[in-house]
Amino acid sequence: MSAQIDTLCFDVLLLSAPNAGGPVPTISPNHSPPPSEAAPERSSWRSIVRHDVPASLVVFLIAIPLSLGIAAASGAPLIAGLVAAVVGGIVAGALGGSPLQVSGPAAGLTVVVAGLATQFGWAATAAITCAAGLLQILLGVTRIGRLALSLSPAVVHGMLAGIGITIAVQQLHVVLGGQAQSSLIANVAGLPAQLLAHHAGSVLIGILTVAILLVWPKIPKARMVPAPLVAVVTATAAAAVFMVNVTRVNLPDAPLKELIPPALPGGGPLEIATAILTVALVASVESLLSAVAVDKLHRGKRSNLDRELIGQGAANAISGALGGMPVTGVIVRSSTNVAAGARTRASAILHGVWIAVFVLAAGAMLELIPMAALAGVLLVTGLRLVQLAHIRTLRRHDELLVYVVTAAGVATLGLAEGVLAGLILALGRVLYRLARATVTTAEEDGVWIVRIRGTLVFLGVASLVRTLRTIPVGAPVRVDLQVDHLDHAAYEAIEDWRRGHIARGGSVVLNRAAFRAAMRGDTGRRLIPWQPQRQLVAEVDQRAAMLDGILEFEASADPIRPMMARLAADGQQPTQLFITCADSRIVPNMITTTGPGDQFCVRNVGNLVPPYGSNSNSVDAAVEYAVDILGVAQIVVCGHSHCGAAAAALDASTDNGSALHTWLKHLEVSVRRSAALPDIVDPVTGIKLSPADKLSVTNVAVQLENLRSFACVRKAEEAGRLELVGLYFDIGAAAARLVVEREPYLVRADEELATTARPPADN
Repeated sequence: MSAQIDTLCFDVLLLSAPNAGGPVPTISPNHSPPPSEAAPERSSWRSIVRHDVPASLVVFLIAIPLSLGIAAASGAPLIAGLVAAVVGGIVAGALGGSPLQVSGPAAGLTVVVAGLATQFGWAATAAITCAAGLLQILLGVTRIGRLALSLSPAVVHGMLAGIGITIAVQQLHVVLGGQAQSSLIANVAGLPAQLLAHHAGSVLIGILTVAILLVWPKIPKARMVPAPLVAVVTATAAAAVFMVNVTRVNLPDAPLKELIPPALPGGGPLEIATAILTVALVASVESLLSAVAVDKLHRGKRSNLDRELIGQGAANAISGALGGMPVTGVIVRSSTNVAAGARTRASAILHGVWIAVFVLAAGAMLELIPMAALAGVLLVTGLRLVQLAHIRTLRRHDELLVYVVTAAGVATLGLAEGVLAGLILALGRVLYRLARATVTTAEEDGVWIVRIRGTLVFLGVASLVRTLRTIPVGAPVRVDLQVDHLDHAAYEAIEDWRRGHIARGGSVVLNRAAFRAAMRGDTGRRLIPWQPQRQLVAEVDQRAAMLDGILEFEASADPIRPMMARLAADGQQPTQLFITCADSRIVPNMITTTGPGDQFCVRNVGNLVPPYGSNSNSVDAAVEYAVDILGVAQIVVCGHSHCGAAAAALDASTDNGSALHTWLKHLEVSVRRSAALPDIVDPVTGIKLSPADKLSVTNVAVQLENLRSFACVRKAEEAGRLELVGLYFDIGAAAARLVVEREPYLVRADEELATTARPPADN
């Protein structure tokens, strides 16, 4: 598997995407994306000829050397790799749920396929591939295919690293002019002898290929031509010009007659079932993760993962029936497809057609390619599956051990065994953390402080009770509770001790709000259900509830105190002015996931910014202070659903001359404009907005216009120092949409803002 989600960010290099190594394009809210990021158009002949045909030719050129190299590294007939490329392009491209993903043989399955070919023979491996495809179809139909995305990132990256190491050491033998062994240990053991008995011609061709692969992406204007294509063509030309005697690609004279039909594998039912399950799961996970990564590269329709699994299963069933290799979604070909300007699935389908035509009509040209050149491509591919960025990230999250165990297990024991070892270790660490809690006591100024950290469940109750019993009878005690979760057994243990200690003359101060939050698992408090919490403390008056909240904050503020001290000393330097409604349901820092010092916030009824000179001195002062003094780079105006101000503005009968309704007269322009606009539909749910919510969206656009009546805002925006952004928050869905001023209308944030994540390294 070579494509993954890191959630968090993928700071990796593409092997051969035309945009590899270049800057990530950005998209501002009111501008169209660059061609590689544009949304796919409707399937029309004009669009296909203009965009998809050229893109398919680029992908075709990169797919040929990769397919041959992966087949050679897997110990499969070379024609089997080309069959998989053709079927993957045509079948998966036509039936899959990711319109811009390109499928074919992938390096992530190299170790699996090599092991199956050695154990069962190629005919049986083809049958296993066919059966795995049928299993994939079943997984897609039952809509459980996306469960494959539940794998721990440490296990996924470790598996890729183990595969990459195995491929690199294996192909190093081929670069040296020898034959790769069946296992990593055998390859490492035989490497010294291979180095002494190396073939000079193969070494030179391999070094030339690797050098081009490393240098070519760094040449700015050369990136549009895929590096593997340049490397293989150059190495082939050099071998021909200098008449280097090397082993070359050997294809059958009549490819269709040389296809090996599938045959029932010999062996025990358990072995066969394990093989089928392994191919199906690895191919599924790789394809699904690749599809998600491809979605980050364009702004079109998101992938239907269940349909993608069905398409991949159909491709594997047909590829296996024709004697081909297993098929998966491949991120290098897919990212190249997007960067080359593809708009529809026609590009993936056509690339498969071009491969079939080329193999049947000009297969002799492929036989000029030195095997050392293909090995060089796979050598670099394998090494790039070991990502230093992933290692650093996993180390920060204390997951490096899982990564190392998985990688070592895959490289030495086999893919299934290595992944199983990684999963067992990851699960064991989860259970360990679940049962882990630290309980310490210390006397400070005559008060005993009990500090409880971690996750406190029944497994840790015995240790908890032993520690609590060390506190002297009658002593004043304060319990500092900072746990991720507290189960009922731990709750009863603490409560029983508290009652007993008080009965014996002592006192116990316990933050009950934190206690209840721990029982609910809400100690993070960033997205906790505040209203249910209020009901839970109904027996306490509101003043006590507030004080409990203050105590809870102070007890858990240790991690942020150094940062707050720096903010106090250095002053505020926010990057954003956030203008929103005074509605109690709107929490700006939660919506934007920002913290102290990030936002300069203005809240008023209706999130209004009256035009400059409207005698709204407080808002005027805030805008001028934010732009001229603080130098914010962004002003966000955020409206919301179910807005009382919008509803009141639409109900003219409620105007009673009060200060509130005098203020709401600033909404009159928005009301008139909203009435003249067509209906606004939520881009995700497809539901038409109510009149009040439509007014809220329109009002955001009007307030952005009003902001430009301030000279400081106009100058900063014209100079490129300031960006104005409209936002609409759907309270019921807890979802934010961007407001595009021109209509105005709503767009999803992930479609409007450019992604800063790069897809993972590929096959």
